[in-house]
Amino acid sequence: MENGKKILIINTGGTFNKIYNPLNGYLEIYKKNSAIKKILATSKINDTKVVGMIYKDSLDITNKDRKKLAKYINNSKYNKILIVHGTDTINNTASYLANKIEDKQIVLTGSMIPFSIDPIEATANLILGYGFLTECKKNDIYIAMHGLVKNHKEIKKNRKLGIFECQ
Repeated sequence: MENGKKILIINTGGTFNKIYNPLNGYLEIYKKNSAIKKILATSKINDTKVVGMIYKDSLDITNKDRKKLAKYINNSKYNKILIVHGTDTINNTASYLANKIEDKQIVLTGSMIPFSIDPIEATANLILGYGFLTECKKNDIYIAMHGLVKNHKEIKKNRKLGIFECQ
């Protein structure tokens, strides 16, 4: 732990972090951690450290990016880690990390609607993952989405309904 911080939050990008660019009309990933920091401040949570890396849409995340993420996590002194990630390949990253990391409690979460457009889903999912980690005792890789927190093998995005479900 660093300076009494209990949970490390890693921001990798994803829809969670997208903002509208009025110059080109596209939603783009904001390469800062301001959405996460705003949620934490509003929720009065201060026992975290927030770092950013990768900053990509999850469809653009490669195994090279996942390797960098796994290396960072393995070298970290934190045992409890919350990762903000895009929802399209969140399961791919969770599976990759499960093969590379054994001694950590890791929760991946994200949002299908950008925080900048409607903060409710992003806030709910981040707080869900955070709350789970505060009480979590078992080292494993979990996904926290839409009111569910499960082992990464037990939850998946239902693309037809646009929600995460237990498998």
